[in-house]
Amino acid sequence: MSQTHAIDRAFDGIDPKPFIHQSPDGVQSLHLMVDGIRCAGCMRSIEKTLAAYEQLKEGRVNMTSKRMVMRWQDGSFDPSVVMRDIVNKGFDLAPFDPETMSNSDKEEETRLLYAMAVAGFAMANVMMLSFAVWAGAFATMGEGTRGLFHWLSAIVALPTVVYSGRPFFGSAIKALSNKQLNMDVPISLAIVLASGMSLFETIEGGDHVYFDASVSLLFFLLVGRYLDHRARAKARSVGENLVALQAMTADVVMDDGSIEALPIHQVALGTVVRVKKGDKIPVDGVVLAGLSDIDTSMVTGESVPMSAKAGDQLYTGMINLSATLEIKVTAVGDSTLLADIVRMMENAEQARGQFVRLADKIAGWYAPVVHLLGLLTFLGWWLGMGADWQQALLLAIAVLIITCPCALGLAVPVVQVVASGRLMRQGVLLKSGDALEKLKNVNTICFDKTGTLTLGKPALVNRHLLSDDLLSLCAGMAYSSSHPLSRAIVEAFPTAKPLDQVKEISGCGLEWQDGDDHYRLGNRQWLDVPALQQGHEAGPELWFEKNGSVLHCLKFVDQLRPDALETVQWIKEQGYRVVLLSGDHYGSVKAQANALGVDDFWASLKPTEKVAKIDELKEKAKLANGCVLMVGDGLNDAPALAAADVSISPASAADISQTASDIIFQGKSLAVVPEILTVSKKTDRLVKQNFALAFCYNIIAIPMAVAGLATPLVAAIAMSSSSLLVILNSLRLHLAKVKAS
Repeated sequence: MSQTHAIDRAFDGIDPKPFIHQSPDGVQSLHLMVDGIRCAGCMRSIEKTLAAYEQLKEGRVNMTSKRMVMRWQDGSFDPSVVMRDIVNKGFDLAPFDPETMSNSDKEEETRLLYAMAVAGFAMANVMMLSFAVWAGAFATMGEGTRGLFHWLSAIVALPTVVYSGRPFFGSAIKALSNKQLNMDVPISLAIVLASGMSLFETIEGGDHVYFDASVSLLFFLLVGRYLDHRARAKARSVGENLVALQAMTADVVMDDGSIEALPIHQVALGTVVRVKKGDKIPVDGVVLAGLSDIDTSMVTGESVPMSAKAGDQLYTGMINLSATLEIKVTAVGDSTLLADIVRMMENAEQARGQFVRLADKIAGWYAPVVHLLGLLTFLGWWLGMGADWQQALLLAIAVLIITCPCALGLAVPVVQVVASGRLMRQGVLLKSGDALEKLKNVNTICFDKTGTLTLGKPALVNRHLLSDDLLSLCAGMAYSSSHPLSRAIVEAFPTAKPLDQVKEISGCGLEWQDGDDHYRLGNRQWLDVPALQQGHEAGPELWFEKNGSVLHCLKFVDQLRPDALETVQWIKEQGYRVVLLSGDHYGSVKAQANALGVDDFWASLKPTEKVAKIDELKEKAKLANGCVLMVGDGLNDAPALAAADVSISPASAADISQTASDIIFQGKSLAVVPEILTVSKKTDRLVKQNFALAFCYNIIAIPMAVAGLATPLVAAIAMSSSSLLVILNSLRLHLAKVKAS
């Protein structure tokens, strides 16, 4: 029994109150893990149960993360009632715990891998034995030899069916115990009947057994289930990443001036916390005292640290780089910007989870139709045609085998495996199982700037306007500073010698005294350089001053990825609309947009504003039967990545952005984006061809089986052949790659 299951059943005798969180406005919430969700139908069943309770202000379940959330007004609702109803429907519940979920995912993945390995080994051996029987049938193989091969097949196949069939058998038994049908029921029934009839025929010395159909069906379906599990498990690590982003305690300044470390949930609004150099900002708040540089990249996506002074707003997840700050708390816990981002991600994932795969749609009518067809075949031949019950049962098994959705189940997974392998060789990792399916409809592509189109690393751009003596002096001053702009100066003039006794003033810049000469290198505000007019913001810059006179401006720009321009031009030539969305200031965004030839761009966007812009673009894209692709990194991009129809992030992105993304790419090259788009279109064509092949197979094969023209042996061969045909068609994606190279 998994850890999740063990915790769950304790809910029948343990009060869930310790796991309930109460917000300041009196709203209580309970987050639970749900085990047993197999398809969109399971999700609808749970949400239908939740909707029956009017006391719930909110009740929803996320199929991807297996997370159920209930919210209600304090004192108006007992959550154990609805929990009992959901458990009675066959689902397991446990307190939401990312570590437990991760462990459960790993256990399930290991079980599927072992089951798949055993089924694959058995399939190879049983098919080899079956081939010998088939070949021997034409060479008048003796009954004794044939019986030996049948018993050898049974010895290999039956333990395999018992072991590897557990994922399907368990799901089918649970569905039947709750008076429901799912796609695992006919699969399990066919496997059990085929194995049981094969064992009966082996004992009776019959001519035909069907062990090969059982184990080959198991193997191929386990491949599909493993791929689906991997895709969903990748999306369940949000909680773990968020724990890493948020500090667990805060240093609170008490009334007597002493410092006490308190857990975050005990920090009250209006109190003052002290944040030392190098620490994460533990709360949302306003700076009361201190001056420091703040790494905001996890929230704004801006690569250059901002200067924080009294009155500035800071948010959970930012990092204090250079000096101690005192911050007045304005929000903690579920009220912080970080919590808002998480809620937006969950809402976006929930909306995206409403899209039901074709296989789930087919499951709604497939299972009852197949069972009814098998039953009618049995009764028709036994009672109507006068066949004995064994012959009628064999024909019914043939119907179940020949209609088993092996080719249909492989139509998407095999193409995904081939496409994943092709992309993986180029450093592209597919996290979402349906990412390539959604990419085919994209007509609008949104790019973040910092860290996506750019490298997130500033470079000196007006080097040619500055003398070597000036650069040597500036680089010498900057040598001891870790500020990104200082590092850019040193890289621009690496032969400079470090200067001694350079003083770094947090949030301002550097100063150095050389005899009677006084030098300063810092920001516009510190050196009293007149501010630019609104709408004419400069990019990252430092000003150089000697003895009170400002002499030079050092300008910087975030470096574009080497092939950013070529990539954007290719995308535009293919007819996609290109949009640039950035949290950076207007001047920097405009400069990069002009360099790339992008006409549609928005700057200074907060996370909520990016989501709103994505939603607006999605509405426009739908008018042309299209959807929106978001390419971005940084914590501020995570909600937008989740809100978009499909999303891509570089491997250098923040962990939470990678979690929100459907696709991750390695390296500094953006050329993989056109490759991903190209592969998605080829994949779509192959999937449609596979579905056509599978449906054509069923249209021809099912009537033959019902009419008694296909024995279980012929059904097994037909089923295996249809699967092989789908696999060979899928491999054309790989062959196309080989030819292109």
